[in-house]
Amino acid sequence: MLIPYHLLEADTLQRLIEDFVTRDGTDNGDETPLTTRVERVRLALSKGQAVIVFDPESQQCQLALKQEVPKEWLDALQALEAED
Repeated sequence: MLIPYHLLEADTLQRLIEDFVTRDGTDNGDETPLTTRVERVRLALSKGQAVIVFDPESQQCQLALKQEVPKEWLDALQALEAED
């Protein structure tokens, strides 16, 4: 299931993004400051290039590129955002 990023509390979104950009294997030797990496992810979310995926079974959230998620999930997200 996809979660609209703007529905998360600011602190929750910040922690989710920071967790994502600091995971093992995500920096690949990149010396870019944390704040810059966080802003890049925020921009990707706001442009719709990245999405937040929630797994109800594990109760975990993660970030994914839009093209990596099933089309049905994207359609459901668009329908949810249209209701707002």
